[in-house]
Amino acid sequence: MTITTLTSRAFNQDTSAAKRAANEGPVFITDRGRPAHVLLTIEDYRSLAGEGADITQLLALPGVEDVEIEDVRLGEMFRPADFS
Repeated sequence: MTITTLTSRAFNQDTSAAKRAANEGPVFITDRGRPAHVLLTIEDYRSLAGEGADITQLLALPGVEDVEIEDVRLGEMFRPADFS
């Protein structure tokens, strides 16, 4: 993954180059020398945002067979309120 940094002026002058760079990794766009925005591909954004994954995809991930799930019954999680 390549991280690219562009000034807002360079971004405005060559948006196509910024979009091409985003295919290789995030593009940081600066205003007055400080990072102000990040350009990502939609795939990278969805990956970060956790969108698009459903339980079948998550269960298909490598190493998932090593995950231990604790069986907790609702009766064990919650106790009736004591109002005495």
